Amino acid sequence: MELLTAPSTDQLETFPNPNPGRNYTIEIICPEFTSMCPKTGQPDFGTITFSYTPNLKCVELKSLKLYLQRYRNQGIFYEVVVNRLLDDFISICQPIRCKVIGSFTPRGGISTNVTCTYELASNSTEG
Repeated sequence: MELLTAPSTDQLETFPNPNPGRNYTIEIICPEFTSMCPKTGQPDFGTITFSYTPNLKCVELKSLKLYLQRYRNQGIFYEVVVNRLLDDFISICQPIRCKVIGSFTPRGGISTNVTCTYELASNSTEG
C-alpha cells in the first residue's frame, strides 16, 4: 500500500477560466474529508466546501480530490487545516474571492464549523 505524502500546492492543477470577464461562483463540496486529531490520533471527518469567484484560473477537480486525500494521515487541528486549505487555494488559483468552510462531524457531542474567507484587494482580472 502506498503511503501518502503530505499535502502540497504542487498537487493542485488549474485550467483557464472560460469566462474571465464575468463574476460567477463555483461551489465545490467535498463530503469525505479526513484528517487526524493531533492530540488523540483519532480520525476526524468532515465536509469541506470551497466557494469561489475565479479570476483567470479554475481548480481542476481531480487534483483537488487527490490533494485533499493527502490530509488523511495528517495530525492537524480544524482551524489550522481550513486556513491552510484557503491559503493553498488562493496561492494556486488566485481567485477574486474565496470562502472555505470545514464542517466537522461531532466528537464528544460537539460539532465544529470553521469558515475562512478571502477577497482580492482590487476586483481586477490580473494574472
